[in-house]
Amino acid sequence: MRRLCIMLVFVLVGTAACQQGAPGNRTLAGAGLGALGGAGIGALFGNDANDRRTNALIGAGVGALAGGAAGAYMDQQEAQMRQQLAGSGVNVQRQGDAINLSLPGNVTFATDSAQIQPQFQPTLNSLAQTLRQYERTVIDIAGHTDSTGSPTYNQQLSERRAAAVANYLAGQGINPGRIIHGGFGESRPVATNQTPAGRQANRRVDIQVRPFTG
Repeated sequence: MRRLCIMLVFVLVGTAACQQGAPGNRTLAGAGLGALGGAGIGALFGNDANDRRTNALIGAGVGALAGGAAGAYMDQQEAQMRQQLAGSGVNVQRQGDAINLSLPGNVTFATDSAQIQPQFQPTLNSLAQTLRQYERTVIDIAGHTDSTGSPTYNQQLSERRAAAVANYLAGQGINPGRIIHGGFGESRPVATNQTPAGRQANRRVDIQVRPFTG
C-alpha cells in the first residue's frame, strides 16, 4: 500500500509538472530528478516528515528565506556546487529554485553494498562544505536501484544507501533536521533495465536541495 501511494503521488506530481511546462523538466529517459517536478522528493516522503523538518529548523533558529531572496541564494549555491563537484561524476541540474544532484551508484557504492566507497568521500566532503555554508536549505535524499533482485530486497538496499548518504552528511556537520531520506527501490528507473549501461544509470542516489521558505 505504501509503495502504491508513493507511485500515485509521483504520477500526479509528474503530470502537473508537464502540464505547467516547468523549465528544466526531464523525461524518464534522462538522468537525475527532473521527472519529480518542482515539488521535490520531500513531497513523496509525506507531509508529516516535512512538518517535522520545518519544526526542527524553526526550533534550531534557522530563518526561512523570503520568496524573492531564494533565487539569488540558490544561484550562489549552485555555482559553488558546480565548481566543487566538477569531474566527480555527480550530475548537477537546476530546476526552478531547486538544485538536483544525482550520485552514480557505481562511484558511490560497491556492488550490493550500502557502504560509501572511500574514494567518493572527498566528493561528499566538498558537498557538505557547501551545504554547511548555505544552511537555509532543505535536503531530500532518495535511493534507487536497478531491477536485478527481488523488489523487496531492492527497496531495502535503496533505503540503506539513502540513509548512508544522509548519515555521512550529518557527520560532516549538516543539521540532521534539514534532511529527509528514503528509498524507492527499482520503481524510479531513468533508463532501461535491459542493458548493463541502463542498470548502472538506475543504481543511484538522488539529492534535491531546496530553499527553506518555512
